[in-house]
Amino acid sequence: MNRRDFLALALAGASTVSVPRSVLARESLNFDRAARMSAERRGVSMLVMSAGQVLFEDYPNEGAAGRPWETASGTKSFCGVMAAAAVADGLLTLDEPCVRTLPEWSNDARAQITLRRLLSLTSGLPSGPLGRSPTYAQSVSTPVRDAPGARFQYGNLPFQVFGEIMRRKLRAAGRDGDPVARLRSRVLDPIGVTVDRWRQGADGMPLLPQGAALTARDWARFGQWVLDGGQGVDAAALSACFEGSTANPGYGLTWWLLRPGLVPPGPGTRAGLEAAPQELADEDVVMAAGAGNQRLYLLRRRRLVVVRQASGILEAMAGRGPVWRDGDFLRALLGDATG
Repeated sequence: MNRRDFLALALAGASTVSVPRSVLARESLNFDRAARMSAERRGVSMLVMSAGQVLFEDYPNEGAAGRPWETASGTKSFCGVMAAAAVADGLLTLDEPCVRTLPEWSNDARAQITLRRLLSLTSGLPSGPLGRSPTYAQSVSTPVRDAPGARFQYGNLPFQVFGEIMRRKLRAAGRDGDPVARLRSRVLDPIGVTVDRWRQGADGMPLLPQGAALTARDWARFGQWVLDGGQGVDAAALSACFEGSTANPGYGLTWWLLRPGLVPPGPGTRAGLEAAPQELADEDVVMAAGAGNQRLYLLRRRRLVVVRQASGILEAMAGRGPVWRDGDFLRALLGDATG
């Protein structure tokens, strides 16, 4: 449904479209303009949701409503939710030292790393190889590069460490040690979200920094659940996902925060992230983001969920492909409503 048809149906009171009054009041939303921008940059899906209702969806360039696409590093943001569920279940606390679960870290600087530092990417651990994730064991055996808490370092390795911590925590509790199986049974299945596939590493364990593939509708449903407060997980832990650190005000626990002061992941990651334009600072946008410009935006002030998926992840990792700017896309969508 395009913007013109949506507004016509909504204003006519069509029974097939349930539209929040707050959305009808924002006629400046320009779905078509944003969709064109996405499609011109290898977009395969764009979807806008409010209060669980799909307001707009578009599937150009061989995309389809039922076709899953890999989220690349958008996968990382599932880890914050995984942690919030584990807090609710009494498996961990965000401020506990990782050494409580990883005793091999007892005799060096890694003993100072808390789970909060690990998930905010301020642990001091190196990023790991670009585009490839080491095994859980390789990640746990890696020494720190910086003092814990001193520097933001984006990369895959800390998420693999978190995977090993979750594996040990679950096994100690007498449960299956697969952290993704736990996420599915604990969160995704109950809210009706299907992850079509989730790639595994060389150790047979699921990759936590990358590798989850799902449809735009399923990613949006997940985003809506997060936006609505994540029923069933620890509220304070979920809120911490959207609190920046001193080292990077624009990154919480596994989620990007489009705020002034955002420290981007670095040009080598090809994630296409940059600090928020000033006129969008009040929009309170948080997001999951991945190479090839995969995006799950939560516009918290407006209560909107926006998914954008694209092809060409490998080309993006190699430094090729179109330029993507979150500010340009959001301005195109929001139109005159910004500022």
